Amino acid sequence: MIQSTASLPQPARARLSQALAAAAMTVVLAGCAGTTAAPPAAARPADAAAAAPHWQRVHLGAGAGYDFPVYANHRLDGDLSRIREVVFVQHGLQRNGDDYYAAGAELLKASGRKPEEVLLLAPNFPGTPDQKKGFTGMPQWSVQGWLSGEDAVDGPALVSSLQVLDDLLAFVTDKARLPQVGKVTVAGHSGGAQVVHRYAVLNNVDERIRAGGIDLRYVVANPSSYLYFTPVRPAGADGKSFAPYDKAICPDYDKYRYGVQDMVPYAKGADGMALYQRYAGRQVTYLAGTEDNDPNHRVLDKACGAEAEGPTRLQRARGYLRYERYLASPGLVIRHQAYEVVGVGHDQARMFGSQCGARAVFGMPEAANAGGAACRAPQL
Repeated sequence: MIQSTASLPQPARARLSQALAAAAMTVVLAGCAGTTAAPPAAARPADAAAAAPHWQRVHLGAGAGYDFPVYANHRLDGDLSRIREVVFVQHGLQRNGDDYYAAGAELLKASGRKPEEVLLLAPNFPGTPDQKKGFTGMPQWSVQGWLSGEDAVDGPALVSSLQVLDDLLAFVTDKARLPQVGKVTVAGHSGGAQVVHRYAVLNNVDERIRAGGIDLRYVVANPSSYLYFTPVRPAGADGKSFAPYDKAICPDYDKYRYGVQDMVPYAKGADGMALYQRYAGRQVTYLAGTEDNDPNHRVLDKACGAEAEGPTRLQRARGYLRYERYLASPGLVIRHQAYEVVGVGHDQARMFGSQCGARAVFGMPEAANAGGAACRAPQL
């Protein structure tokens, strides 16, 4: 699965290594953002203020619609006629789209792709604590509500975060605006992977977009939890069998966002097995870091509904892959790929910069990515 890259020229290896280092530094800085607010631009050195990416206000939705903040490498109100591919990188719990955009831009640069042909987007869901970011006149979600697909709690349009992704996809697949676009990838890590996974399951636009000739894909990397379609969860000492979870331990383990009971309004009335059968045909790549195995990681979801899926992200990923196979009826084709990224923990830059990650997100050939972490088949 992994091609040999020992004979690659040194410049190719150096370019990827430098990009990974820069992206990793961005994510390290992002990890501190929740505890210390960044000073306003006027208080920062001029070079730092100039280097920081600035979000754009894009108008979405039908009727009166609503405004939403997005970081992008092209002006969204400009000429996008040369764009052939769109890549979304979704932020995590801290709602720091700027950091995810900066990390994605470094990796996109290292991929060697023509920047004039790739639109990199980092949506930024405004949370109720984000008033100082300038996201005025826009929907606002509770701190974790956007992650589950809940409706906004304030602002001019109380839309679901999943509806926002629908509207962003409508924007970038509009042939009048982007006539040459042929591929769209929606990627998320950690909290971002949770919303991307649930969106990949619940949206009602995927088949229509692909029927229109656009290759729509999702990349789900190191989420804390997954959406189960039935009441069973991994069971037994090895987690390789399945049985209903003990409600005495967790009465609500099968409620959304871990199961399909009490679904968010965006997907109200959806049937679990119907969702599974449709989801099996969608193009999803799972990435799990082999070192993302700390049951006490500081941002691991430790709610009992998440604990029902396993003690660590790595075990939850393996359990979910087994679960997909467990549910499959004879003849069902599951169009999902999965890789374990060897030696990598909860690290967005190294996951997306790995050989399988850079290929899934940015279309970067493994032969051009000697600096990326190696990948292997899931150990199920």
